[in-house]
Amino acid sequence: MIAYLDTSALAKWYIAETGSEAFAEFIADVPDAVTCRLTVVELRCLLARRRRAGLLATEVEAFAYRRFTEQVAAGYVRVEPVSDARLLEALELIERISEVPLRTLDALHLAAAEAAGATTVATADAVLRRAAEAVGMGVAFFGGAVR
Repeated sequence: MIAYLDTSALAKWYIAETGSEAFAEFIADVPDAVTCRLTVVELRCLLARRRRAGLLATEVEAFAYRRFTEQVAAGYVRVEPVSDARLLEALELIERISEVPLRTLDALHLAAAEAAGATTVATADAVLRRAAEAVGMGVAFFGGAVR
């Protein structure tokens, strides 16, 4: 199984929040975890935003991001580039699954997942879950109820 990790799921590996334990159990059984460079930017932004909001201590923010970069360097998570081709594929996905209110960055995540050959998308985002299911991918969902 190749599992694509979007930011909403991956963050649960580094900071304690609802779904963190379930994500830790899931990732322990994933032989090939992949994400894209967009996730790196989003994760860094998420950590900084939570620090600024007073939800994370500066030390926790630094530790979480350092842990992520160490796991990437160790090969636990493979990071794929985001090329112009992914942007065009995201555009095509918005057209192909028009019944799902796919947002820009979620379309990019899904395009990256398809390009990486992922069979499963790990997410805590209900819209990305619906989009992944619409294109026939498996989903490991770590969020709340789906509307």
